[in-house]
Amino acid sequence: MVVVVVVTPSVAGVFCHLPLRLINPLVGSYISLISVLCIIVSVLEPTIMNPKLFRRILICLLSMTLVIACESLQAEETIIPKKPTLVSDSNGSINDQGKLRTYYIHTPKSYNPDHPMPLVLVFHGDDGTGHSIADVSRFNDLAEQKGFIVVYPDAVDHKWSLSTKSSRKVDDVSFISALINQIKQTRNIDSSRVYATGFSRGAILTQALACKIPNQITAFASVAGALPVRLKSQCQSKTPVSMLMINGTNDQDVHYDGDGNSQKGLISIPDTVDLWRSHDQCPSPTQSQQPPQANPNEHFKVKTSKYSGCIGGSEVVQLSVVDGGHFWPGGATEDPRLKQVNDQLGFNASQTIWDFFQRHNQS
Repeated sequence: MVVVVVVTPSVAGVFCHLPLRLINPLVGSYISLISVLCIIVSVLEPTIMNPKLFRRILICLLSMTLVIACESLQAEETIIPKKPTLVSDSNGSINDQGKLRTYYIHTPKSYNPDHPMPLVLVFHGDDGTGHSIADVSRFNDLAEQKGFIVVYPDAVDHKWSLSTKSSRKVDDVSFISALINQIKQTRNIDSSRVYATGFSRGAILTQALACKIPNQITAFASVAGALPVRLKSQCQSKTPVSMLMINGTNDQDVHYDGDGNSQKGLISIPDTVDLWRSHDQCPSPTQSQQPPQANPNEHFKVKTSKYSGCIGGSEVVQLSVVDGGHFWPGGATEDPRLKQVNDQLGFNASQTIWDFFQRHNQS
């Protein structure tokens, strides 16, 4: 028997209405089936008694092949690509005030772009970088454990500026505001849970942010920092500010008792606490406590003063490391003496800061 395969008008119509990029695979499927059918015919030829019935079977098989091929290609065309994964560490940049600014960001493995996640900004001190304060604070470890994104911006020339009148002609408050907006474009951020903390001059920047953009940041924590004298009169926002302050009473860089009334100086730590307590209309008296120490004879202790019940659910907390200096308590260090201090103190500033942040949102 000789099998003649004819492309009927209906079959040809199918090919004519398909894009060229789909015709080739369909023709391939069509020819492959013909080859198989020819083999079947050669085997069954002696037993084929009804040519009309055989032709009908042949046409049905060809039609089914075309339908299956088309559906397969259509399904392939409609596959939705997965969203890119943004976990782990990366470096970013942003153009702001005519300068290219950089930052380091850590996105935890638990990040899901379909679910908003808290954001923590961490600011380094003088001569530092985003990577250096990441190493000291170890916030990346906490981010993995607790589920938040952490970003470490870099200052111009390693020194933060609070005004365009500075020699660097940069307003870092404006920069941080722009950075928050950019991070929200690349990550799914919970806008009610954006937090800021910093060390030394980074803590001073944190205080400035609390004064100037408290509507963008939910809570603040400054380590070894205070409020600049010249900013005291600018903290007039009606937005409640939740502030945690961690300071050593023997800090020789950021003096616990302040730098006097110089416009270039800092107000004292107690006065900074009082400013935020007054701003938030916190009631008196405070809750003060001294946490138990592993060894009562140890030299370093942490004194806690907490002001709660303030407007909008805000609170002000002061943690004073008695006789402590200019350092990030519980932070990573290669200094043997500082390691000893941390061991005696048994106090982790990063964990304490996150615990404080968790109590606050702008819902």
